[in-house]
Amino acid sequence: MPRSRVPPEAVAPPAPRPPPGTTQRIVEAITTAIVERRLMPGTKLAEQPIADLFKVSRTLVRQALNQLSRDRLVTLAPARGAFVAQPSLDEARQVFEVRRLIEAQLVKRLCQAATPAQVAALRAHLQAEAEAVARTDVGGRTRLLADFHVVLARLLGNEVLAQLLADLLSRCSLIALMYQSAHSAEHSADEHVAIVDAIERRDARAAARLMEAHLVHVERNLQRHPRIGHLAEMLSPA
Repeated sequence: MPRSRVPPEAVAPPAPRPPPGTTQRIVEAITTAIVERRLMPGTKLAEQPIADLFKVSRTLVRQALNQLSRDRLVTLAPARGAFVAQPSLDEARQVFEVRRLIEAQLVKRLCQAATPAQVAALRAHLQAEAEAVARTDVGGRTRLLADFHVVLARLLGNEVLAQLLADLLSRCSLIALMYQSAHSAEHSADEHVAIVDAIERRDARAAARLMEAHLVHVERNLQRHPRIGHLAEMLSPA
């Protein structure tokens, strides 16, 4: 029996393949929005609006949200969907404890290993921080103040440590959003300058003490009652 022919117009064209790295692009955009304090803890991350924004399928959005959930930046609630995570005050204290343990040793190592060129790179970063603070660039200064700690790790050539700090700093951004700090950006920037001064002097004891004091100051300014926000700005693709 002869096969029936299917007219060409009845054949649906193949679905366009998503650009490579789309899932990671969504992950990075949401992470950036959290770090820059544009996405508040507790914000619902509905799959369809995000899919529409990035022009991708909900499957890719779901993959991105699952990855963010593994990074503890997003909470997945059965039958309710995905939400920007809301860390507890106890978790906040634990995160800062881990940072103090890691970063005190980090600056001690840098006092031994940092080259003049690396110190100059830190000075350039401090200048960028100061400029962002001066022009009240909230998003820029928030990212630069956080990146300072990752830059310290990268100067040691330890990408594993740098990524660990980047993950902890993303969680710290959520904590700062919920437990709104009175600690000023200017104060943080000044403390960063003192830390770099100690590294340049190769004073390991002072560098560790200054780093610990810096993190203690930030933690002490966390309020006991969280500020839970609602949907703030539309998430923009990176």
